[in-house]
Parts: sequence; C-alpha cells; structure tokens
Amino acid sequence: MISDTHGLLRPEAVTAIQGSELIIHAGDVGKPEVLTALRETAAVVAVRGNVDRGPWSEALPQRAVVDAHHARILVLHDLKELDLDPATAGFQIVVTGHTHKPASFKRAGVLFLNPGAAGPRRFNLPVTVATLNLGRNPCDVRIVNVLDAPMP
Repeated sequence: MISDTHGLLRPEAVTAIQGSELIIHAGDVGKPEVLTALRETAAVVAVRGNVDRGPWSEALPQRAVVDAHHARILVLHDLKELDLDPATAGFQIVVTGHTHKPASFKRAGVLFLNPGAAGPRRFNLPVTVATLNLGRNPCDVRIVNVLDAPMP
C-alpha cells in the first residue's frame, strides 16, 4: 500500500512493495505516470486525493472497494470523509492516506491502515509504505520506512 506520492515515485518505495499481488494507492497520486509505473509491479487500485486534479484524475474514484482473500477493504484518501460504520457495512479494513503519518490500529474489529507518505518528505515525517499479508490470521501489517530500516 502506498499513498501521498505527490508525483514522486521513489525507487525505494517500489522495491519495498515488490512482490505484491495488488497495490492500493490511497490518493494524492500527483501524476498519472506514478500509476503507470506501479502497474509494472502489480495490479493497482487507486483513489483520488485532494491534490489529484486535471483530466487524468477524473478516472480515479473518491472511494474504492477491494475484496481480497477473506477481507473486504474500503479505500479513501481522507479518514475524516468516512461517513459510514465500516464494521456494520461489512468492511474488515479501511485504508486511507492524507495525513502523511503512518498508522495501523483496530477500532471495533476493523483494521485502519494509513501507509504514510511515499513521495516528497514533509513535516519531518518518515517516507513510508505499508505491506499487508492477508494470508495470515491475523493479517500481518508492516509499515516500511523506505529510506531507512523497517519501523516497528
């Protein structure tokens, strides 16, 4: 999972998600070339973020639903725009971006995952992506600092 590339797809980010079956981009892609390059690694599901403007971005939905293995995943850019109870709606995972802060927590049995920002470094935050292994129970979530060692 990746988010907030803002037009910069770092080679380190691509390396960190190499081998993925599916790449979820949680918005603020920045340029269509980012998605083109990611598709060379795996299938991509992407949503539009607040900086995604122009004709190319109109094809990106505000939200996406992904069914993978045993999980139903809701993808949107900004968690503040979540207007439903994900557990009641049948989602096991919610993936967001926007804050540039990597996060992984459970609320009411739902995993909330923000891979952080993989593009230009901002606010002294790490440059991160996330990996999610749904083949394990419970699923294995890892936040990877692509410029340094993996984060706990």
